[in-house]
Amino acid sequence: MSKPLVAIVGRPNVGKSTFFNKVTGQKISIVEDKPGVTRDRLYADAEWCGKQFTLIDTGGIEIRSFDEMWKHIKKQAEIAIETSDVIIFFCDAKTGLTASDYDVAEMLRRSGKPIVLAVNKLDVYREDVLFDFYELGLGRPIGISSEQAKGLGDLLDEVCENLPDGEYEDGGEALKVAIVGKPNAGKSRLTNALLGYDRTIVSDTAGTTRDAVDTPIEVDGKKYVLIDTAGIRRKRSVDEDIEYYSVLRSLAAIRRADVCLIVIDASEGITEQDVKIAGYVHEQGKPSVVIMNKWDKIIRDTHTINEYENKIKTELAFMDYYKSVYISAKFGLRVNKVLGIACEVYENASKRITTGMLNDVLSDAVRATEPPTKNGKRLKIYYAVQDGVNPPTFVFFVNNTELMHFSYKRFLENTLRSVFGFEGTPIRIIARENKEEK
Repeated sequence: MSKPLVAIVGRPNVGKSTFFNKVTGQKISIVEDKPGVTRDRLYADAEWCGKQFTLIDTGGIEIRSFDEMWKHIKKQAEIAIETSDVIIFFCDAKTGLTASDYDVAEMLRRSGKPIVLAVNKLDVYREDVLFDFYELGLGRPIGISSEQAKGLGDLLDEVCENLPDGEYEDGGEALKVAIVGKPNAGKSRLTNALLGYDRTIVSDTAGTTRDAVDTPIEVDGKKYVLIDTAGIRRKRSVDEDIEYYSVLRSLAAIRRADVCLIVIDASEGITEQDVKIAGYVHEQGKPSVVIMNKWDKIIRDTHTINEYENKIKTELAFMDYYKSVYISAKFGLRVNKVLGIACEVYENASKRITTGMLNDVLSDAVRATEPPTKNGKRLKIYYAVQDGVNPPTFVFFVNNTELMHFSYKRFLENTLRSVFGFEGTPIRIIARENKEEK
């Protein structure tokens, strides 16, 4: 069986995200003293007393609100409730019971799931404060302080008592795929299209996604974790603390990903910000796929893709190894090709070349194009070895590193890429002097 799921729900601003971060030991969920900060479902693994489970942090539920965003947040919370094995219902000791608490309690009762009632922000334990919460009819309230990590053990004990029996099966390492791009490029819509259901909130309002949202998925027997990220704006456009931390989480998602899907709005063309995002992915040495989204908006003829390809080659000249695919996430056009290409570029980034084969190719390249000279001295390449993967990294032992001109290094990189098929991944070449050969 898979790990049991534990949903954390409640009205806005009751401290759910603080608890989520404390128990998982990760600062995944944004903690801010404003309602509506957490919007999508966030997942992270946790363990208590030898029992493993996955926590789901949800946005605050406002059942009586008619605002479109609150409706979306409520829908995400309902999915978390429906898929969970146990529910932790969070209330606030400082504000006491509210009408919203009664509304949420009634919704949870209808789920038929085990419910553990947590009364948060009880920094100084008082039994009389907890008495009122018996009125919810959900059993014994457990007083905690997420901020001060008080009472968390008692709460987790109760959660574990309600977890289903059995051990989960670890199905192997999943490929982590980060979906990145500027705001409103269609990242969340692509995530939902890949999953086949609405995992993240989709809106024409830029900045709807604020967290990096991880979702496991299995396609054709292959396991993935899709990481939907917040849109990365230009620095001067980021003026709110929440958005600033959202951008930081998006950059962190790139660093922990195995592959990055760089989503670009084809109807706008490649912008300066798209180039900067691609540059960050390149600097991190991540294999990547350029996703030209909203292809349904383009008036096309037989030459359109070639024209776009030429634009990409010009704007992303620093990463001419890119693989591209033209899609419409809204209508599902070519979406089924995306994960296959992501697997392909990751496999290319993971290739290991034998030292003998590497040096045979290197010898042929040197004979075809002589190394450069400087001040009467010619570059000599004695041999090369592969030092690592993801990205493929090669060490060239030479007589003088100063003679390794950038253009010749680029020639060698292109040779390795064409011979060994390193499409979609950067290659790193490091020149080192071999003093023994001098």
